Parts: sequence; C-alpha cells; structure tokens
Amino acid sequence: MAMDIDFAQYRLRCQLRGHEDDVRGICVCDSDGIATSSRDRTIRFWSLDPTKNFAYTSSKILLGHTSFVGPLAWVPSNEKFPEGALISGGMDTLVLVWDLATGEKVQTLKGHKMQVTGVTLDGSDIVSSSVDCTLRRWKGEHQVEVWEAHKAPIQVVRRLDTGELITGSSDSTLKLWKGSTCTHTFSGHTDTVRGLAVMPDLGVLSASHDGSIRLWALTGEVLLEMVGHTAIVYSVDANKSGLVVSGSEDGSAKIWKDGVCVQSIEHPGCVWDVKFLENGDIVTACSDGVARIWTMHQDKIAEAFELEAYDSLLSQYKGSRKRVGGLKLEELPGLEALQVPGTKDGQTMVVREGDNGVAYAWNMKEQKWDKIGEVIDGPDDGMKRPVLNGVQYDYVFDVDIGDGEPIRKLPYNRSDNAYDTADKWLLKENLPLSYRQQVVEFILQNSGQKDVILDSSFRDPYTGANAYVPGQPSKPAVSSKPVFKHIPKKGMLVFDAAQFDGILKKISEFNKALQSDPDQQSLSLSETETTRLGAITKILKDTSHYHSSRFSDDDISLLLKLLKAWPVSMMFPVIDVLRMVILHPDGSTLLKRVDDENDTFMELIKKVTSSPLPPNLLTSIRAVVNLFKTSGYHLWLQKHRVEIFDAFASCYSSPNKNVQVSYSTLVLNYAVLLIEKKDEEGQAHVLSAALEIAEGENLEADAKYRALVAIGSMMLEGLPTSKI
Repeated sequence: MAMDIDFAQYRLRCQLRGHEDDVRGICVCDSDGIATSSRDRTIRFWSLDPTKNFAYTSSKILLGHTSFVGPLAWVPSNEKFPEGALISGGMDTLVLVWDLATGEKVQTLKGHKMQVTGVTLDGSDIVSSSVDCTLRRWKGEHQVEVWEAHKAPIQVVRRLDTGELITGSSDSTLKLWKGSTCTHTFSGHTDTVRGLAVMPDLGVLSASHDGSIRLWALTGEVLLEMVGHTAIVYSVDANKSGLVVSGSEDGSAKIWKDGVCVQSIEHPGCVWDVKFLENGDIVTACSDGVARIWTMHQDKIAEAFELEAYDSLLSQYKGSRKRVGGLKLEELPGLEALQVPGTKDGQTMVVREGDNGVAYAWNMKEQKWDKIGEVIDGPDDGMKRPVLNGVQYDYVFDVDIGDGEPIRKLPYNRSDNAYDTADKWLLKENLPLSYRQQVVEFILQNSGQKDVILDSSFRDPYTGANAYVPGQPSKPAVSSKPVFKHIPKKGMLVFDAAQFDGILKKISEFNKALQSDPDQQSLSLSETETTRLGAITKILKDTSHYHSSRFSDDDISLLLKLLKAWPVSMMFPVIDVLRMVILHPDGSTLLKRVDDENDTFMELIKKVTSSPLPPNLLTSIRAVVNLFKTSGYHLWLQKHRVEIFDAFASCYSSPNKNVQVSYSTLVLNYAVLLIEKKDEEGQAHVLSAALEIAEGENLEADAKYRALVAIGSMMLEGLPTSKI
C-alpha cells in the first residue's frame, strides 16, 4: 500500500531578471536550459550557472519579433540543430524558428492573420494556432495545411503522446484532432479554455477563464475539477509525481495534489505561465517582468536576504492593491476633488484620506460635500463587476496594442452597441479608426457574444436611429454645418507612458562607460547625483500625487547639466526623463523659469538634430510634443515654429515608425494650437507639413491618420478656405 508522503512546501530558488516587461511564456529545454518569452518582444534563454548549483543566467537573447511574444516550443537537438531549436509565436502573426547554437532565427512562417497563440512540434512538422480561428501545419517554411478548427479564437494547441492534437478555444471547448479531423469535442467549461497540459497516463488538463482547472479522460469524461483561483486561470502543467501547478490572473501559482490545493505561491502580479522542471521544481512567468523558480529541495532554496526581499516586494504590492468598495485605494482621488461642486443632489464620491476611502454626498441646498463615512470592503472575491475611473461596468478589458504602447483599459456594458463603444474608445485613446473592426470583434469575443451579427454601418439619418419619420413634428433646425466625429481635434496629445526602470538602466550603463574612459571620467555622475535621478523618477512614477509633489531646483539643474555635458550619443534616456518632467505641473513650471533665461529647449533641439540619431530624435520630438500640454509654453512654441519644423523636417520619412508617428503628432498639436491662436501664416506652414505626410509613400498608417486629422481640423476651423 502506498503511503501518502507529506507535501513539502515550495520555496523560492532563484529569480530570472532581464525582461523589461511581462514574461508571457516558459519553455523547458532539456535538462539545463529554460526559455522565456515576453511582452518586450524578446525571448531569453537561461542556462544553469556553473558557479552556483541552483541559479540560472541569461545566456542568449533572441531578437526578431516585432510585437509581444507568447507561446514557445522546444525542438530537441538533432543533426540540423546540434544544440536544439526553439519555436515561438507572436502578436505579430509570425511563427519563428531559432537555432540555439547561434541564437539566430532560421525560419519565418507567415500565414496567420492574427496573433499566434500556440505552437507545437508534431514529428518534424510544426502546428500553430491563432486568434484567426485556424490551425496551420508547416513543413519547413511551407504551409501544408490550414483548417478552421473552432468558430472562435483558438488559445492553445498541444500534441499528445498518441500523436493526436488537442486545442482549447474561446468557444469554451477543447477539441481532439486526428490529422485535421475532429474526433471529439469536450464541453463543460463555461468560458474560454486558455491553457492545456498532458497528465501522464490519465488524460488532459485544461485551464479556463471560468476560474477552474479540469482533468479530462480522452473519452471526454471529467475526472477532476480543481476550483480555488479567484480569476482567470491562464496556464496549467503536470509532473510525473502527480502534482499539478496552475497560474492565474489572481496573482498566484497554485499546487494541486489529487484535486486539492496544497499550496498557493503569491506573486507581485499576474502569473501568465507555469511549468515543471524535470526535478519537480516549478518555473513561473509573472507580469512584473521576472521569471522565478521554486523548489522543494532544501539545498537549492535561495539565501535568506533574497527570501526577505521577495516578501517585502509582495507586501508592497499588496498594499498598492488595497481596495476600498471595489476601488483601488491608490486610484482614488485625493481630498482636492471635493473642491469641485457636485452636479446633482445626493451624488456620491469616494476620496482617499490616508489609508482609507471616505464617501461624501453632494448637498445641493448648502452647496457642499457632506461626509457619509468610511468605506469598508468585504472579502475580495475577485469576481465583482469591474470598475474604471469610479464607474462599474460589465467588463473592463485590457487591450494590448503592441508596439511598446502601454496596456489600455476598454470598458463595456453588454447593453452597449459594440461599434459605438469601439468608435468612442478609439477616439478617446487617439488610435487609428482602421482598428475599428478588430476592436469590435475583440469586444464580442471577450464578452461571450460570439454569434451576434451587428449592423456595422453608420446610421443613415433617414432610416437609422433617430430617423426622420414623416408626420412627426419636425425638430428645430440647429445648424447646417456638418458635424464630424474626429475633427476638429480638441485638446493636445501627449506621450505620457515611460519605462522608468529601462531609462535608469540605460543611464547607469552609459555612466559606467564614462567612468571607465579616462578622458570622460569627469562627466560621470556622482553617487549623490545617481540617487537624485532615482528620486526624480520616483516622483514621476507617482502620478496620483502630481498635484502635490514638488521638484527642487537641484533636480532640474542636474538634468540640464547632463543634457549640456554628456556626449550626444548618450542623451536620449536623459531627454526621456525631461519629457516626463514636462508633464509634471511643478516640473514644467521650474523648467519654464530656466528656459526663459537661457532658451534651453532650442539649444537642445539644435544639438540633437545636428547629428540625428533615431533615439535622440524620438525622445526630443516627444518632449516638444509634451510642451503643448502647458499653456505657458504656447507662445514659445508659436515663436519657434519655423526653427522647430526645420530641425525635425527629415523625420516624416524616417525608417523608424515611432519617429514618424511622433513627428505627425507634433504636426497635429501645432494645428490645434495655431487654429486657437488664429495664426494663418503658421497654419499654412503646418498644412504643407501635414500634406507631405498624408501623401508620403510607405508611411505608417497612424502617422497619416494624425496628419489627416490636422488637415481636416484646419479646413473646418482654421484657414479661410481660399487659402487651402
């Protein structure tokens, strides 16, 4: 009779640091290597560190995907690949094959129309799955078979030892495939099936958005259901010992034994992927950019200081996620919000006071906010209706546009028209309308309305909503001037996302280079200055306190000193910090004071454009774009228009698409400003710059879109038509 051995807890073994954004996927490559994929567009290969028996070091970085990378599969070493190969799938719709001996990509498989969600090796063929609902089989670089395997996005594909394939989809089912014939459909999950794993000798494990994990026999019967996560379960894996591990949006990796959760490993973020190593250790991929290995082996546990550092990271993370009445404490407005009068009697608002959320109601009669009391939270079940900016919705989706852009939040209620929601959202997020259909499909698929056929046409005034109906009293004619959705553009665009950790890393890398060069040592930062830079970025990161945080004159002089003294090739991370300081109310006031005395910005622009390096152009155009946010700079921008356009003139046709888009944003902001200032000569200049972009060959769609909005706005609101 087998004795049940006590379960030993998993402890932290080591942390794999290097990715600059979420770690999305993990692939165990034989006994000594692990590969990880990331939203930062890279794949990293980690090898056992020969100096420490339990740590891994990053030995290769694989560059080639143009957007975030998800699924990975391992090709064991063979004649063609003596050190093995990796297969990866990306948001860029490509499947790439990498030779690990060289770290180079050796095959590019093009065919999928949307994001690739799964890759698996089937004999010597590759099979891939995608959000485009198809499975594709590849021999070498040739696509030999394509079939629509589900009527909804496929999220994952795995090969079983029997040679059959199994898929999981947003239609809530799993399907078993012999060749391209479906031999069985497994129904039971109530939401998207996101992750699959083989359970040796028993069947298949599935992880779902419904929060559960199921173990299925291949005949289709459910052998076990594991319930314990409080949010989407993204991934699952099994070990020959019989243990199962799962990773979830709820920030935990859970270990299961015979269907019971025996341990929950907390993470400072969402756990995207989990895998067992051969020896029973577990690798987890987290949204904080770190992959971690957890072990039961006493001799491999990390040192005490690392365990303590991890615990304090966790408690800091939990503190930042403290919720008050379903709202994140750190996202609540401060007391200053009570200075704005309410709009109707009894309107309520929750504000942050210290560590608590306090509710107030608007008293119309006395025109003041009355305190109702503190908001207490019930147990966090993670399944409450989501909230965005204090409003509850049926759904708040995280939308990843790729291209290093920050994740955007898209709120949606089932009663809304998805096309209407998409249009408003694209406008608010300042994204090209060409994304409309994709956004609508995303909303429908992710809100479970897969089979809804919506009328995507614009409303015709005679037949659509609010249509003219003969015999009804006619509405008074308001104005015959046409009303357009996207023009004229109101308000300025800014570049307000920044990867501060990456920026600081770059500055310290450049600083080390200066320290080690005897001729340039004097330019390097002292320890105090390095600390000061860290403090500056800390203030910039904390956007919820922009109304009250302050910079010192020394902070600003340090930045300006670096911009003046550092070699041109090292300036871009410093300009990036400047770009964000411009958006800070106190920062922009201090900069304005300095700038009035010695025209710092104009000098900087001349310096950067005299030897134009793409990273310098990108950061400095974005810094100038951000100046438009503060009306104090408007006269300066108007006065220096000709010099600024001359300096950046070459950027419209830059091979770097981010430079193109940033330049056309500059054009659009200028259009808005000069319409407001009724500066006709300036508008004529900006119009020719905008037309140049609109008519340019091979230019980024987003850059053209912004130029067209600028042209349209000037035609509607600006120049007399005779001038156009």
